[in-house]
Amino acid sequence: MEIRVLRYFLTVAREGSITGAADFLHVTQPTLSRQLKDLEQQLGKKLFIRSSHSIVLTDEGMLLRKRAEEIVNMVDKLEAEFSSMEETISGDVYIGGGETDAMKQIAHVVKELQHSYPNIRYHLFSGNEDDVTERLDKGLIDFGLLIEPADLSKYNYIHIPAKDVWGVIMRKDSPLAVKDTIQIADLLPLPLICSRQAMQQTLSKNEFVAWFGEDFDKLNIVTTFNLLYNAAIMVEEGIGYAITIDKIVNTSSDSNLCFRPLQPRLEAGLSIVWKKHQVFSAAAEMFLQQIREKFTPSSSDYVPIH
Repeated sequence: MEIRVLRYFLTVAREGSITGAADFLHVTQPTLSRQLKDLEQQLGKKLFIRSSHSIVLTDEGMLLRKRAEEIVNMVDKLEAEFSSMEETISGDVYIGGGETDAMKQIAHVVKELQHSYPNIRYHLFSGNEDDVTERLDKGLIDFGLLIEPADLSKYNYIHIPAKDVWGVIMRKDSPLAVKDTIQIADLLPLPLICSRQAMQQTLSKNEFVAWFGEDFDKLNIVTTFNLLYNAAIMVEEGIGYAITIDKIVNTSSDSNLCFRPLQPRLEAGLSIVWKKHQVFSAAAEMFLQQIREKFTPSSSDYVPIH
């Protein structure tokens, strides 16, 4: 299976037609159609449902699209790493992370490196722990910024000297908005919007659940979310109250939303992680060196778990 053919396939899937894809790729329609037919024969599966004006992916085609995107991204990343192997350090650093104000810490490192290594480029991917670690395990990103509780057992990691505070995002006209802090009793009768990651970690990593104690099962959770942007929209529309960490949605004076911390206070630590025995590009190695110098408190450059 050739990378070139996978690129052809992804272009057709994106354009939704042979004609549009052929024009984009600057190849003839018969050539492109033949390549796709050969690909289907090679895989032994029908990838497209064709009509007179458009094509749509079959279930097998949708699976191939997902895997082909991963493969092509990996090849592009590898080619960029080899092309950057020169005396002047350049290249790409891929970082994944959740929605957290601690990303400012990473931004400070990037800013410091820019002065000495202006040819290094940085690519950010947003997602929850599952999203980030999946891309990390597949080699699609170099580093992950994980919000605790998180499973660090497979990775080398450095703790980031920052804490996120858990609380409730609500409308400013909510009755709870007059309170300085939110307690368990305040939340029990309310429709709640909760992080899917926090819900999925209830068995093995239960700081979030432990805060509620035996009242956790009494919560009226009406919606779960992956990233907070859409959850904030639900809050604005009056669907419920979002339990989340602070400073990741707009709660300024021109916003309809506000944030109130939980009481007793509940904090989440953060760590930047990378695969054990990872072989980095020169750019990623330089980034890691700067991370170690900035955040490692002692001569030990990282804290692995075996």
